[in-house]
Amino acid sequence: MSLDLQGIGMTSPRTRKRMVQRLAEQGITDPKVLDVMRHTPRHVFMDEALASRAYEDTALPIGFNQTISQPYIVARMTELLMGSGRLSKVLEIGTGCGYQTAILAQLVDHVYSVERILSLQKKAKDILWNLKFKNISYLYGDGNLGWADYAPFDGILVAAAAPEVPEPLLQQLAVGGVLVMPVGENGRSQTLQRITRTGVNYKIEYLESVSFVPFLPGKE
Repeated sequence: MSLDLQGIGMTSPRTRKRMVQRLAEQGITDPKVLDVMRHTPRHVFMDEALASRAYEDTALPIGFNQTISQPYIVARMTELLMGSGRLSKVLEIGTGCGYQTAILAQLVDHVYSVERILSLQKKAKDILWNLKFKNISYLYGDGNLGWADYAPFDGILVAAAAPEVPEPLLQQLAVGGVLVMPVGENGRSQTLQRITRTGVNYKIEYLESVSFVPFLPGKE
């Protein structure tokens, strides 16, 4: 699988630089997050027909009724997750096209990524392998269940919205760990939340309105 990592025209490094400048203007301040966003070729994670739009600040379709999140949301959720410094083990629910996975893999020691759509997972794995990421483990499974075999996690990032946070994910969060997730009904008001485990209790921060695909059970 050959990937055009540099890009030209609307997928060029210059276009990525403009995207990062826009992210800074939107309030993203973590220099490590901005640097990783600058150097990660977002266009290789989507179909060639949409590659020229890769660095627009919008969500784009990736098939299977799924989307790649807008760059701002990827940066914002990553920054929220990394707020207390570098993390060792991070659980990602929703591998999707693999772009968010790639961002995390450059900032944490190891990413454990769960995806419920097998064809989507296979495509993402191929891209991430070609990009030389070796600190990612993949599970084809129901994201509601998390990945208990490798719990507890220092951070959990969920890329789909549910009416409430699944209990297994809360239980798999380490004490002091952070979970970032959109919470709310599909098609209605959703709020990005950051949840920190303080022991047997959890501190919840309600951050901003967002719009995500629904968090569905099972596998397909």
